[in-house]
Amino acid sequence: MAQKPLRLLACGDVEGKFDVLFNRVRAIQKKSGNFDLLLCVGNFFGSTPDAEWEEYKTGIKKAPIQTYVLGANNQETVKYFQDADGCELAENITYLGRKGIFTGSSGLQIVYLSGTESVDEPVPGYSFSPKDVSSLRTMLCSTSQFKGVDILLTSPWPKYVGNFGNSSGEVDTKKCGSALISGLATDLKPRYHFAALEKTYYERLPYRNHIVLQETAQHATRFIALASVGNPEKKKYLYAFSIVPMKLMDAAELVKQPPDVTENPYRKSGKEASMGKPIPAPEEESACQFFFDLNEKQGRKRSSTGRDSKSSPHPKQPRKPPQPPGPCWFCLASPEVEKHLVVNIGTHCYLALAKGGLSDDHVLILPIGHYQSVVELSAEVVEEVEKYKVTLRRFFKSRGKRCVLFERNYKSHHLQLQVIPVPLSRCTTDDIKDAFVTQAEQQQIELLEIPEHSDIKQIAQPGAAYFYVELDTGEKLFHRIKKNFPLQFGREVLASEAILNIPDKSDWRQCQVSKEEEEMLARRFRKDFEPFDFTLDD
Repeated sequence: MAQKPLRLLACGDVEGKFDVLFNRVRAIQKKSGNFDLLLCVGNFFGSTPDAEWEEYKTGIKKAPIQTYVLGANNQETVKYFQDADGCELAENITYLGRKGIFTGSSGLQIVYLSGTESVDEPVPGYSFSPKDVSSLRTMLCSTSQFKGVDILLTSPWPKYVGNFGNSSGEVDTKKCGSALISGLATDLKPRYHFAALEKTYYERLPYRNHIVLQETAQHATRFIALASVGNPEKKKYLYAFSIVPMKLMDAAELVKQPPDVTENPYRKSGKEASMGKPIPAPEEESACQFFFDLNEKQGRKRSSTGRDSKSSPHPKQPRKPPQPPGPCWFCLASPEVEKHLVVNIGTHCYLALAKGGLSDDHVLILPIGHYQSVVELSAEVVEEVEKYKVTLRRFFKSRGKRCVLFERNYKSHHLQLQVIPVPLSRCTTDDIKDAFVTQAEQQQIELLEIPEHSDIKQIAQPGAAYFYVELDTGEKLFHRIKKNFPLQFGREVLASEAILNIPDKSDWRQCQVSKEEEEMLARRFRKDFEPFDFTLDD
């Protein structure tokens, strides 16, 4: 028999508006039935007179539901919380304490941390310190069986919670919030994390707590920030949800991933957060790679800023990209490159028409330096690859097409990210996805669907052979190559009757044209692409 879920309510800053809150709870319970608990984060007490609170404290009024609250976030309200270990404040209203773990009779596990972050000594009565966070972590994470907790309650937001997620509105999560809480959330892996204090409602997309295909699947985390009770903008301050305690759940059911799950916003910086250090934003390296300007006469160069290199008497030395072990057909500096196929050059990457392409506008995104695969790219190259992807999608969309990208890191020495446009009138994205999956099954190729916001670098190790497809929706299909793999698989699928219906073009060698025709196609592509060319921006 399935475990009956608990029905809970979470609330943002009450700020002394007890009647407004509890009247709202009564109305909800009358309409939807009783809830088991009400959890309050943020400022429970406000700067309003105590007359309203006295009615609850003396028993004249009573909370309609068992209510648990966090402690003070400022000196003014410390007086209401006399016992640091928690206590009953009024009938049905309990102060949880400064920090700890609350386990209900059902097995539901709630971790709570009262106050705001402080690095001062002694720590004020309305704050928590790195030691407090460390002790919570030790209490819970010291056993090998620890998988996470059901709920985490904090008043401040965790810093950087908006990374990889949906917009947090006016709240800048790179500046706002607590890095200590970011580290705590990383380690505790709560299924739900509630916070307040920012006077707004923000329900972040759920994020995963494992690295796809590298770590055992774990449950996702949902972060929800709640607004103040009775706020004039009518922002959401009360959140209803049902939950079965983690300890009572089937393992497979627990780790099911929501369709909109994202990367963990703290994953790369959990260690710094746990130490109370700010999580640094990715460094932006100054790049001064020089490249041939396709709009100028041969031999003249311009820098990545668009300025003529001759204008500076002391130009920065370009950082040398990785060098190939021997001749390479795709390193831009190599004499083997067929430069007449090059149609656009950025700072770290370039575009070239595919030789023997599936269509006249089949292009490749290639790194200027020698990199074997996407997995091995440096951060600045990845950034420019993503720019090219976004720009090409816009370009092809303007021409009534969607584009499919694929990479085969197998029997190749230089990364070639194939970009093939497919007319919107030919088929849908689902048709393309089905074609890849169907042909993979026919050839006994295991194509795994990986989440939209995942990073290939977190799935494949450098040097590992793989094939992956990226659709225009952001969906990705991935195959880890263990032994043999058909070299033309990506082309065969797209050339098939279900997609482009040009099966005779599945082998590039059957599609080659003369150099004169290639030059003509390249000129035409450059001209058409120019309005979208981000490399021309100052």
